[in-house]
Amino acid sequence: MTSSIPAVDSRPATGPALQAVLLDMDGTLVDTEGFWWEVEVAVFAELGHQLLEEYREVVVGGPMSRSASFLIKATGARIALAELTALLNTRFAEMIGGGVPLMPGARRLLAELAAHSVPTALVSASHRQIIDRVLHTLGPQHFALTVAGDELTRTKPHPDPYLLAATRLGVDPARCAVVEDTLTGVTAAEAAGCRVVAVPSVAPIPPAAGRTVVGSLEEVDLPFLRRLIPARNYGV
Repeated sequence: MTSSIPAVDSRPATGPALQAVLLDMDGTLVDTEGFWWEVEVAVFAELGHQLLEEYREVVVGGPMSRSASFLIKATGARIALAELTALLNTRFAEMIGGGVPLMPGARRLLAELAAHSVPTALVSASHRQIIDRVLHTLGPQHFALTVAGDELTRTKPHPDPYLLAATRLGVDPARCAVVEDTLTGVTAAEAAGCRVVAVPSVAPIPPAAGRTVVGSLEEVDLPFLRRLIPARNYGV
């Protein structure tokens, strides 16, 4: 399904400075980046190709179409992009059928956001079939909405997923805190105008203006997220 991005509401901001928290999934809330790489390595081995470890930093956090396209080009594998994408998603879905491990601090953070009725969205480059499986572990009740990578024409690193989530929640992107684990996701959130907390998983993420880099979700709680968006900017 393809979604368009409505214009962001430009009315004067009122109410709490922090309006919503938007969370990435793979590598941020659930420890699945290694699973994706394991599946990619196995599939390409069956195709007669060995993936170099250096490819991992290129494909991490990206949309399936971009990652699969890169791996086809890098290896010269004789497989169509659509076929490879479907194969990788199927294998990954099978691998996580029994559940996925949560990242340290993820369960506590989700519970805290829910307890304080903070609007929360799951914003992932993964496809809908993958998100729906992972939600069994995360708990769908923790999210007001979810955005999947195959539901937009452009996904991360473009800002569209975060703009769409903010629009559907009825909030200002500038008053949203985003938690991401890859530079691809951070780039998308910052382009949307959100304040970003980076929790690097596979590859390091350099510090930058307006960006907060931490070592683990265990360092992130609601007061921490609220401090990212000073109340004085919004007349509260």
